[in-house]
Amino acid sequence: MQHIIKHDLSPELAKKAAENAAEHYTAKWQKYDAKTTWLSDTKAEISFHVKGVHVAATIDMQPGQVVIDMQKVPLLLRPFKNMALDVVQKTMEQWIAKAKAGELG
Repeated sequence: MQHIIKHDLSPELAKKAAENAAEHYTAKWQKYDAKTTWLSDTKAEISFHVKGVHVAATIDMQPGQVVIDMQKVPLLLRPFKNMALDVVQKTMEQWIAKAKAGELG
């Protein structure tokens, strides 16, 4: 399942916003062993463990949009998939707003 977040940032600023969002997200969910791994300049994987279950999503930075793909969601946790996407969406939107306001340095 892909989820798209539109933005009007430059690719460099969009990546900065995504990096900050991912750092914030993984710090917030540290008790679930949350990790962000950048696989390339434009693609990252965020993963965590809940009660022994591994969950992962990829973030693909494309011009004008961020594509989030939550493919690795076990059947047991699928009812919470939309809730997780909402959290990711809100976190990313906050960092996009900070980037637009020049708050990322």
